[in-house]
Amino acid sequence: MPKTLTIIFSASPYSGQHAATALRIAEVALIRGHRVNLHAAGDGVHAFTVGQGAKGLPHAGEGFGRLIARGLRVDL
Repeated sequence: MPKTLTIIFSASPYSGQHAATALRIAEVALIRGHRVNLHAAGDGVHAFTVGQGAKGLPHAGEGFGRLIARGLRVDL
C-alpha cells in the first residue's frame, strides 16, 4: 500500500548535501511507489530558480525536475 512522504526543504540548495539528500530520499520513495510531496521554504526555493546552479555540483533544479516528471509534487 503506497504511503505519502512529505519533505520540508528549507536549506540553500548548494550549501551542503541537503539538496542531494532530499533528491535521493524522494527518488527512492517514488521508485517504491509512494507519493512524495516536497515543500520548499526559505532558501530551499532557490533550488527552483531558473539559472541557479553551482559549478562542480549536481544541479538541484534539474534533479527535482526529473522527479516532478515521475510524480513528485512540489509546493513553493
